[in-house]
Amino acid sequence: MYRLARTGGSPELLRRIAQRAEGWAGILDKDGTVLQAVAGNARWSGHEATGIASRAARVLTARGTGSYSLDTGECAALLLPLDRAPDGRETVLAVVTPKPLPPGLSTLLADAVMPLALSWASETLERRRRRVDLADSRGREAVLHLLMTGQLSIARQVAGALRPKLPDPVRVCVVECSGGQRDEVARICADISAGRAWIVRCPVYARHLILIMPDEDGTGPAGPDGGRTLDLAVAGLVDDCVVGVSEAVRLSDTATAYRQAFHALAVARGTPGRHARFGTAQEPALLVGAAGARWADALLAPLLTHLPRRSQDPGSQELAATVASWLAFSSHATRHLKIHRNTLAARLKLIGELLGLDLDRVADQAAVDLALRIRAAPTPQVPGTRTGTGTCGAVPGELDTVLCTPGMRDWAAHQVRLIEPAGPTGEETLRTWLRCEARLSPTAVELGISVPGARKRLGRLETLLCRSLLRTPSARYDLWLAFRALDLAE
Repeated sequence: MYRLARTGGSPELLRRIAQRAEGWAGILDKDGTVLQAVAGNARWSGHEATGIASRAARVLTARGTGSYSLDTGECAALLLPLDRAPDGRETVLAVVTPKPLPPGLSTLLADAVMPLALSWASETLERRRRRVDLADSRGREAVLHLLMTGQLSIARQVAGALRPKLPDPVRVCVVECSGGQRDEVARICADISAGRAWIVRCPVYARHLILIMPDEDGTGPAGPDGGRTLDLAVAGLVDDCVVGVSEAVRLSDTATAYRQAFHALAVARGTPGRHARFGTAQEPALLVGAAGARWADALLAPLLTHLPRRSQDPGSQELAATVASWLAFSSHATRHLKIHRNTLAARLKLIGELLGLDLDRVADQAAVDLALRIRAAPTPQVPGTRTGTGTCGAVPGELDTVLCTPGMRDWAAHQVRLIEPAGPTGEETLRTWLRCEARLSPTAVELGISVPGARKRLGRLETLLCRSLLRTPSARYDLWLAFRALDLAE
């Protein structure tokens, strides 16, 4: 019995008892609720046996006895007390068996009570631990979502109950684990960081861990990694994991840092050390100046001032979070936002109508993405009347004006210089890909190559750009803006 308890736990013990009893065995609480049960004989109806056992448990409770037997004529129900479970429930072992009782059943039950009680107590504790871990994981995911949507004060309040305190400034690290390793890598990260880093299981990608780390660059207390930063330590200690790290940013810029870490992850996949840090790069949202701020306000005004017709319909803040998540994660936004794909489609349709844009086009996606980044950037907002109408025709012209500024032209030229080592085919591939709305099959047809060939070309360009293209968050919006700015300059 103890060997069965060690190898199979309470299910295996109940199965052995049910087989010996040629009937049904289960664990019930004193109210007759079946907590776990096994039927050892196909002739027995599980529903009928459950009803007999539950009735016997209620009689036992009413009489206040420790054990009880119920004779129904054709069968007997035997109830023996188990130790009180860690959750406070008083439980009993119930066996429903045909008459006459099988030989040796009483001895078997006496031998099984103690290991069954220990196994059930252990399993109850494990279930409680998993519930606590799940609640903690969901809480950390909620804090990350608040940070990604710019709700810093609420994120700090929620984080204060979970610990540790959110650092500021921070670096965001994305760790890509091999299959089934994420929980073990999370434990290793917690040990290395001594609990000072926020560790969040990515709600979008099942193999990703997101770490929000203090910006220390190795100045923190030395651990088993010899004083290296957490990202380098993880890459060195965990085989087959890939690590991408952002620049140091303020906590309010966590969303930007996540995109940087994700792009660095695309580079790290092709490096021997499986580790890469995001190189210093200008953020276009910081280069647009006053004209860009006015343009972003005008473009997003219909969305940010939207009032839902019904109380259950999403408001402006929820719609803005939806489009931001969709631009970052595409169809995976359903996992990020915990909504159905039909709900996502309906919201995107409403957002497109409010803005007067076709969100199936990369050009309009890039415009909305830039406008959201401008509003989230730590730049002074220029006061003035919101003159934008949110209709097609007005917005693209105003965006062209923003892209014609000297800062944006210089930024665009820098983006294109990164792909010069690929030769003329590099720019041709990217322009064709963007013209085909970032879809591989039409791109391959227009280039006259196979789909795997187009994918390989874009994969090589990812290495040159140090940005992710094929996986979201993708750099396609920045590339569209860069090519548009250069075309206007010419």
